[in-house]
Amino acid sequence: MASSSCFQTLVSTEDALLQQLAESVLKIDCATELRVHLANSLPLPSNANRPRIDLIVFVINLHSKYSLQKVEESLNHVDSSFFLGKVCFLVTGAGRESHCSVHQNTVMKLAHTYRSPLLFCDLQVESFRAAMAQRLVRVLQVCAGHVPGISALNLLSLLRSPENPPSKEL
Repeated sequence: MASSSCFQTLVSTEDALLQQLAESVLKIDCATELRVHLANSLPLPSNANRPRIDLIVFVINLHSKYSLQKVEESLNHVDSSFFLGKVCFLVTGAGRESHCSVHQNTVMKLAHTYRSPLLFCDLQVESFRAAMAQRLVRVLQVCAGHVPGISALNLLSLLRSPENPPSKEL
């Protein structure tokens, strides 16, 4: 029986952190073949051989306004159907709030606007990065349809924080 595969795109201007996160994701032992594509921004170049993208993770560094700007620009290139459980935001740099040039409320509003999960992780700490990689792999498997009984939309509702209930203006 052939193994199934999942394809994830990580988008960020933080090349070194992105590479380390991708390496952590690929180290995880699972029955699914994992593929990770790193991008500084979207859209991705046209490529007929590129596999289906199951999850897009936008990584925002709170220490870089440029990071937020590139994510905001990239969001314009994502099909609206992807925001139904196949996009999440990963914020790093929240531990040293005094050095932040992007306020946490800004990214919280962004995630709320796109109705997408918001995750926080200090990617510079290897143990935190490894734990986040495991979480992202599980999210990716759900988004790819490899977890029976849970859809990407179910996952979206599970990842919502109670202090940020869904908006009533649907």
